[in-house]
Order: sequence, then structure tokens, then C-alpha cells
Amino acid sequence: MVHILKEIYGAGILFFYYIKYFILIGWPTLLYGLDYKPNMIMDILWVYCLALMTKDIIFKFILKKSYCDGDSCSKCNK
Repeated sequence: MVHILKEIYGAGILFFYYIKYFILIGWPTLLYGLDYKPNMIMDILWVYCLALMTKDIIFKFILKKSYCDGDSCSKCNK
């Protein structure tokens, strides 16, 4: 059971890592540009993606933290 939960968690992380940009830009475009009907689930996903993007901006530009260790970051950034 724990293994299944870890796989779901990992899939969720990958999903939102790549999809958050499309949801942040695409959902308002669909709502206001193409007159889609409001959807509560997509609204919740949009707010969640906005929170993830805000967290990324705060970590990168304000706190200047990275998600990798010191050695591995220095090798990748060269």
C-alpha cells in the first residue's frame, strides 16, 4: 500500500511540474477567450498550480534556494 501511494505521489509531482504552466495560462484563456463553462475542479487545479508557481518563484528569486545538492548543482550549471 505504501509503494502505491509513493507512486501516485511521484506521478502527481511530475504531472504538476510539467502541466502547471499550461493550466495557469490555458484555463483563463478557455474561460474568457473561448467562453467555456466554469468548472470547479479546474478552478481548484488552477489555484493549486498558482500556488506551485508562486512557491517556485519565491524559492528561485527571493530565497535563492535550489532543489539539488551543492555538488550536483555545480556540475550541471557549468
